Amino acid sequence: MPDELMSRAQALSKLAGVASMAFVASCSRGSSSALKIGSKNFTEELLLGEMYAQLLERRGYAVERRLNLGGTQIAMASLLRGDIDLYPEYTGTALLTQLHEPPAHDRAAVYQTVKKAYRSRYQLTWLAPAPMNDTQALAATADTSQRLKLRSLSDCARLAPQLRLGAVPEFTDRPDGLPGLRRAYGGFRFKSIQLIDIGLKYRALLNGNVDVVVAFGTDGQIDAHKLVVLDDDKHFFPPYQVAPVVRDDALARFPALAATLDRLAPRLTDSAMRRLNWLVDGQHEEPADVAQRFLRQASLLPAA
Repeated sequence: MPDELMSRAQALSKLAGVASMAFVASCSRGSSSALKIGSKNFTEELLLGEMYAQLLERRGYAVERRLNLGGTQIAMASLLRGDIDLYPEYTGTALLTQLHEPPAHDRAAVYQTVKKAYRSRYQLTWLAPAPMNDTQALAATADTSQRLKLRSLSDCARLAPQLRLGAVPEFTDRPDGLPGLRRAYGGFRFKSIQLIDIGLKYRALLNGNVDVVVAFGTDGQIDAHKLVVLDDDKHFFPPYQVAPVVRDDALARFPALAATLDRLAPRLTDSAMRRLNWLVDGQHEEPADVAQRFLRQASLLPAA
């Protein structure tokens, strides 16, 4: 019926329904009964956040997704305020960006360092780390690698005067970037350095505009384009293993949380994450769909 002919009873009923929905939404935002899962604002984090959410929903928990928050500082601040209960974080990021410790290279030692510091300083717990390592790396096309016999970072240090580097801006200044490579390996005086937006770096490499590009270990483009990741033969780059970082009060409220998410960790290998990232970035699939399919294939969710 037209709005102006709506009865008073119908109007009151409609308003009550709207108020009820608003009340439920408000309670959900602030409720301790729902697990609030966050993530940073790039593909891999969205995938991981979805995996965490779907696994915990399967366990019977009510889950709020607060994904795509922004960078590390925003995600960490949200966790400390209690706006979220957990999010995926990387050991190398925690070590360098949050704790401001010098670069270190032993995976187990880095994990234990960040785990201990987060517990004592922030009352946050690191759950089991995945074997995947989203560390910085340098990559070349298979043709360039074969033609120049460019297979390791030692090779790259020596051949750098012949090479054009494509780098994201911070790589030229960070202690775990170009300055650190020069200290660890010597050399690395490139013919030229072209600063490239992170979303365009592989295009520049494949188009022949640069010879070597700064990569990350789980980038989907590595396998999709059969790129060669140069071997870090002096073990310079810090490890960037991923794990859920969780508020201690959330672990107390949700006792099955840790065991549920720890089951996922061993499945997250470099090759698995490269494939999943490419399905989103290269094939333009939705992160939620990719995450669900992966969990089903890993027998962590029931088959459809």
